[in-house]
Amino acid sequence: MVASTSSFPRRLILVATFLCLGACTQEQGRDIVNQFGNGKPSELFQTSVDRMATLAMRDNLQSLYLLMNKLYLRNPNQWKLSGYLDATTAERQIRLAIEQRQPLPQLGDRRDLAALSYALSPEFRGDRVGAFIYAIGSMLITAHGGRTEFYMTDTIDPLFISNAARNIEKATWMLSQRQDANGVLLLFSNEISEEGSNLSFAVEFGKIVARLDLLAELLDERYRRIGLNYAQSLLLMNFLPVQ
Repeated sequence: MVASTSSFPRRLILVATFLCLGACTQEQGRDIVNQFGNGKPSELFQTSVDRMATLAMRDNLQSLYLLMNKLYLRNPNQWKLSGYLDATTAERQIRLAIEQRQPLPQLGDRRDLAALSYALSPEFRGDRVGAFIYAIGSMLITAHGGRTEFYMTDTIDPLFISNAARNIEKATWMLSQRQDANGVLLLFSNEISEEGSNLSFAVEFGKIVARLDLLAELLDERYRRIGLNYAQSLLLMNFLPVQ
């Protein structure tokens, strides 16, 4: 039996469609394989919120290190008070102290909020840039439960994350306002003058605050959904799954 000529276009369309679907599926498969290859095995033990918290912490610390570099450029006399050979060495050592949870010698045993208050006080006589950045970095890590990577077994208190965001807002204001006995700013950061404006410090601090606020909202929603799911199971008299 000879097929009618009108059926050929339909067959061609079907064949082309199946070929496209096959190609799309293969491409998606390659993308998934590439994504797994670029990731770490430990990511299998992270929820989406855990992964976001880890990435937000990474980005916040990078923003903090960028601010440290910019502050040293604006206040070149500060790194000389650190006892290190140059600004690059000072930045590296302060970064290590933050990430390895080590004390900063010029701050004694002070960390977190105690270190932040002392670093912006007129009584402090050391490297104020390094002390200021170290204080914020240690405060951020403390607010996240003392960790920089997060997994299913970890808990993060959204209240502490939100508090950390508010502390950074206050620290940003203090940075722009605190002066010594002669009325000179303790540290130069943002600048608005006839020659021009430099608000890059406020912008970078704003990015950190925004990431923290978003994470706090996501954490609140996650814990709220856990409570709602449990309440719904009681309301509908459903047994909870055991496997």
